[in-house]
Amino acid sequence: MDDVVRRARRYATEAHSRINHRRKYSLEPYDVHLKDVAEIVASAGGDPEMIAAAWLHDVVEDTPAGFLDIEREFGPELAELVMELTDASRPSDGNRATRKAIDRARLAGVSSRAKTVKLADLIDNCRDVCKHDPEFARVYLTEMASLLEVLAEGDQALYRRAVAMLEKNAARLGLSLTVVGGLAEPGRALPGGLESLGRVAHLFRDTFAARDIARALPSVDAPLTSAAGELMEREGIPVLGVRHGGRVRGFALREDPMREREFRTGQIVADGASFSEVILALSTHSLCFVRVFDTVSGIVTRSDVEHPYMRMWLFGIVTMYEMQLVSIIERIWPGDSWRELVSAGRLAKAEALMEERLRRGQQCTLLSCLQFSDKTQIMVEDQAMRDVLGFPSRNAALKVCKEFESLRNNLAHAQDIATHDFAQIARLAGRIESIRDLAEGFGRS
Repeated sequence: MDDVVRRARRYATEAHSRINHRRKYSLEPYDVHLKDVAEIVASAGGDPEMIAAAWLHDVVEDTPAGFLDIEREFGPELAELVMELTDASRPSDGNRATRKAIDRARLAGVSSRAKTVKLADLIDNCRDVCKHDPEFARVYLTEMASLLEVLAEGDQALYRRAVAMLEKNAARLGLSLTVVGGLAEPGRALPGGLESLGRVAHLFRDTFAARDIARALPSVDAPLTSAAGELMEREGIPVLGVRHGGRVRGFALREDPMREREFRTGQIVADGASFSEVILALSTHSLCFVRVFDTVSGIVTRSDVEHPYMRMWLFGIVTMYEMQLVSIIERIWPGDSWRELVSAGRLAKAEALMEERLRRGQQCTLLSCLQFSDKTQIMVEDQAMRDVLGFPSRNAALKVCKEFESLRNNLAHAQDIATHDFAQIARLAGRIESIRDLAEGFGRS
């Protein structure tokens, strides 16, 4: 056994046993699950660090250990792999569906090595849940199907194994679950207008960059002294970079000015990083640092989603997606076959609006006169589109669409979005990345 695997096994086993962590159903020591995941990764030809990460993948989530502890013990590369496998969501982000959407968005952008370990984790958890808890298995399998949409870059044998396990257990429970966009087949067409959404995702991903909203990060030379705290108080500086050899290597906070903190993996983005990347970094960390050349010189916080450029970017995406809804609906429900999906009252309002627009000489269709919420409710009736967009069920899709509409309205009326809409913004950023990647995957096939 490789030394790093041996050390990771011991570290994880001790960390979980100190809190008497056990499997939910069998009450076996938790390291039984970790061992199973590590063996699945090893069977797929995973390298020693991937096997070590399999042992450590739940340590930060479930025990007092933190990422800095993992980095000190195993080095930055393995710590980064563990961070990729650690859920990005927090209890304060909302209900289970909301948190799972945030975590899915994060997984869409992790390395193929991390996706391989996650596949092994899903396989072992699926086996355990479906064996012991058929009722919860319905929820778990739906979430698993959504996750598999963004894990196709992992080991292909494990991916096929996970899909087969999903389909077998779903059929046994009478569920109709389909994994869309995983292993694209040559010549396969994108479902119902996804190619147009992919173009929108590309356009807005490349329009703005982190440098457009980052603020300069003041910095001082190490070691920290009382003068640093006095500077932050006097100038109202919440965060101060700490230089080592002329380059910023850490930071200090105003509430604890004498303590230098290390940058965490995923907390630094390049100055040319997209807004989506910045938001996904902020979904894990409260501070996102911006690197120019070889040193950190800028900072972005969650409150910076209020920046005019960020609001312009968000409103542009929402507007473009709303425009694309019409073409998507026209392709899935040709003619007026969508009408039966809209209530009589909402349809009457659309007809009245169309009549008024035509009276004014404006070109329009009845579909274009529907409200945003009406269009989204029509779209999510299509199972293929729900699968592509990562919605585990119709109700989950409607909930997210309702929140999406709330974000749209808050943007349109210059209301605060940093406080109440960040979870929706993080999901939107994740969907931009996953739709773009999915569209590219189909384009290469």
